[in-house]
Amino acid sequence: MILKTRRLVLRPWEEKDAVDLFELAKNPHIGPIAGWPPHTSVENSCEIIKTILSAKETYAVILRSIEKVIGSISFKFCKDSNLDIKENEVELGYWVGEPYWGQGIIPEAANELIRYGFQNLGLEKIWCGCLESNKQSKRVQEKCGFVYQYTQENVFWPAMNDIRTEHITCLTKDTWKKNKRNFK
Repeated sequence: MILKTRRLVLRPWEEKDAVDLFELAKNPHIGPIAGWPPHTSVENSCEIIKTILSAKETYAVILRSIEKVIGSISFKFCKDSNLDIKENEVELGYWVGEPYWGQGIIPEAANELIRYGFQNLGLEKIWCGCLESNKQSKRVQEKCGFVYQYTQENVFWPAMNDIRTEHITCLTKDTWKKNKRNFK
C-alpha cells in the first residue's frame, strides 16, 4: 500500500533505504526518546529494515520535494503492541529525523494513516503512547485528536534496557468522524 499527502509519500520500507535510515537514526536525539537505541551502521539499519520495519502497515515517510526517507510511521497490531489492544484496534508509532522537526510532517503522515485505518482497515480505536521525556510525540497526538487515557509507570523497556514511564492516548473512530476536519 502506498499513501500520499500533499507533501509526503508513505510506502513500505526497502533495503535500499538503509543509507537514508542510518543518516537519521544514528542521531542520539532520535531513537532514545522513541524507545530504541541509535543505529550503529548502514548494515545495522538494513537489518532493522528486514526485521522490524518490514512489518505489516509499517511505512517509510518520504518527503516528496527531495524524494528521500525522513522518518517512519506504523500501526502495530495486537501481538506486536506492548498495549492490551483488541482485534479491531492498533497502536500508532512514528518518528521523524531531527532536521524535519517542527514542520508538521508527522501530524500530516499520522492523519493520513489514521484516515486509512478507520476507512480502509475497519479499525475502531487507535492507541498511541509516548515516553515521559518525548514532548514532541505528545504534541503530535494532541494535533491528531488523541485523548489521554492512562499512564504506565516503571515499564521495563527492553530495547533500551531501562525503566520508562509511558503516557497512553486513544482516538476512536467516532471521535475521528466527528472532528476529522479539525485534525490537520
